Amino acid sequence: MNVSLTGWVLTIAVLCVLIAVDFFIGRKPHDVSIKEAGIWSAVWIALAIAFGLGVLAFAGGKPAGEFFAGFITEKSLSVDNLFVFVLIMAKFAVPSQYQQRVLMIGVLMALVLRAGFIAAGAAIISTFSWVFYIFGAFLVWTAWKLVQDARKGSHDEEYEENKLLKAVEKRFGVADQYHGTKLWIEENGKRVMTPMLVVMLAIGSTDVLFALDSIPAIYGLTQDPYIVFTANAFALMGLRQLYFLIGGLLKKLVHLSYGLSIILGFIGVKLVLHALHESGVHVPEISIPFSLGFIVLVLAVTTATSLWATKKQTQEPRSDLVG
Repeated sequence: MNVSLTGWVLTIAVLCVLIAVDFFIGRKPHDVSIKEAGIWSAVWIALAIAFGLGVLAFAGGKPAGEFFAGFITEKSLSVDNLFVFVLIMAKFAVPSQYQQRVLMIGVLMALVLRAGFIAAGAAIISTFSWVFYIFGAFLVWTAWKLVQDARKGSHDEEYEENKLLKAVEKRFGVADQYHGTKLWIEENGKRVMTPMLVVMLAIGSTDVLFALDSIPAIYGLTQDPYIVFTANAFALMGLRQLYFLIGGLLKKLVHLSYGLSIILGFIGVKLVLHALHESGVHVPEISIPFSLGFIVLVLAVTTATSLWATKKQTQEPRSDLVG
């Protein structure tokens, strides 16, 4: 898509308005109900679909297909990220009424930082076509690592703070309790961070780490920075509501990591084939319609087998109660 500067400005302005509306509605700390989360999740998905249809109307089927494939991929990867968000909330004992504020600011931070990743990725791709080999190999390696982590049950582990977060805590100090939604307080004559700010930084910085595989993944579906940015934006902006909607169902998606590994491996192969094609090697390229269908099929099968497996597990008699 050839998007003008005006188009970029208008898109970012509309996204900022949507974020502002979201922030205004959720500005008062409260426990988010399943009904509220469900309504707003549906709203964000409807907005993404409407945007995709707008791309279809103004730019044609190929960019629209790339957007929907990218959006679904980013959305499915963000669901896996929610496992870690649950661990972070538990690690910092975030009161339930403050969790939606933490996620809102954390996701906003992640969106801004991801924009930088997207810009850097676009610049690298336009200059060095061989980077597709690296992206492809990295995604295949990530897919394998996801399978290994799934076998080890890594989602059951406790969240460990990264080095950057520990350094920030050491530099500024952290209050020993929450003070509402305040981010900084005066304590013993010194200005220190509250746990609220720490957990926001944890959410934001963790999502940046997730971007290391999600950004190459979407560039495997489209090399259009506008599509990459908007697909990421719509996937991230509904993440807060999705957290409250399916938070209790996350443990039932026992095969999600396997499904995501298949998707990432598939996109990694697609990237390598594209790189070979760009190098003049006559190899078949995977089309966007096939990619979109494959991604949807894998997610559908993964969800179905996950729910079947968990249902079967709950119906099995406990060994310690038998005999």
